[in-house]
Amino acid sequence: MFSKAVGILFLTVWLYYRSVWPIVVLWPAGVWYYRSLERECIEKKKGEFLAQFKEAIQSMASSLYTGYSVENAVKETQKEMCQMYSENEMICKELKVMVQQIYIRLPAEQIFEDFAKRVRLEDVRNFADVFAAAKRSGGDMIGIIRNTVEQIGDKIDVRREINTLLAAKQYEFKVMAVIPYTIIAYMTLSFPEFMDCLYGNIIGTGVMSVCLGIYLAAYAFGVKLVKIEV
Repeated sequence: MFSKAVGILFLTVWLYYRSVWPIVVLWPAGVWYYRSLERECIEKKKGEFLAQFKEAIQSMASSLYTGYSVENAVKETQKEMCQMYSENEMICKELKVMVQQIYIRLPAEQIFEDFAKRVRLEDVRNFADVFAAAKRSGGDMIGIIRNTVEQIGDKIDVRREINTLLAAKQYEFKVMAVIPYTIIAYMTLSFPEFMDCLYGNIIGTGVMSVCLGIYLAAYAFGVKLVKIEV
């Protein structure tokens, strides 16, 4: 991500100014772009983990319904998840930690509480809180957990559907973001005499700076436009 952000920054200053010196002024834009890439990567990993988490709690709920204890249900879930996913996946690593905590006889409530603290996701926190409350109440714990699993699963599915619908728009936005670079590169190669007047002088630098400012503002607006929090 860092190399991509640096590459885009150098490409921008070269196409717009044919000099690397403006990078001194534009480095905040490069930092912002790097952070946006970082957030995008984090959101992608978060979505993948939540999909795996949904499958894990559904598996655990099924094991509880068939008569397994909470501890054995977690162990069975870990086996199933490791068969479905690589052991390097976050859900497999977390379940492995939970099973290790079971073997040292930590209370189930603490195990799920620690799990929620490690991943720091709202859906996981909600599940841990409901599990602890159901355990304390001594009521229909299996029914409460199954109902919670269904609600969390539905929420995750809705989020994934929205992200799927937005994916096409996000792709269109990325294509449109490349167009100004393509136009400048094409004009530079096809009509170098026309473009030369925009470089190396105050007026040309001012014109290109205004164009770049408009582009950056439009890009920042577009990033917010194609992002919806669920």
